[in-house]
Amino acid sequence: VQLVESGGGLVQPGGSLKLSCAASGLTFSTTTMTWARQVPGKGLEWVSSISGSGDTDYTNSVKGRFTVSRDNAKNTVWLQMNSLKPEDTAVYYCRTGRVGNGSWGQGTQVTVSS
Repeated sequence: VQLVESGGGLVQPGGSLKLSCAASGLTFSTTTMTWARQVPGKGLEWVSSISGSGDTDYTNSVKGRFTVSRDNAKNTVWLQMNSLKPEDTAVYYCRTGRVGNGSWGQGTQVTVSS
């Protein structure tokens, strides 16, 4: 399994970014995909998950601001992040599954700063 994230960068507070995660080597359409993030010195934080059929779930701090979506024909999952806050600054990872063993991407840095 290979997961490749992209789309991170530097954005001002209130701005938007869209992260992408391209997957290969798995039956993507039946795999729940998850976005997680990590701030240096802190643990991983679950952000959002989307099932193969498109059911979504979000951590409370991003509800109403972030939207997860997927295209099973393209083996890709996205995280649209709007109204970004400095506390959203982290390395964002996509992974297979929601908990337990899974495959992880290399991560993409998101920095929200003026």
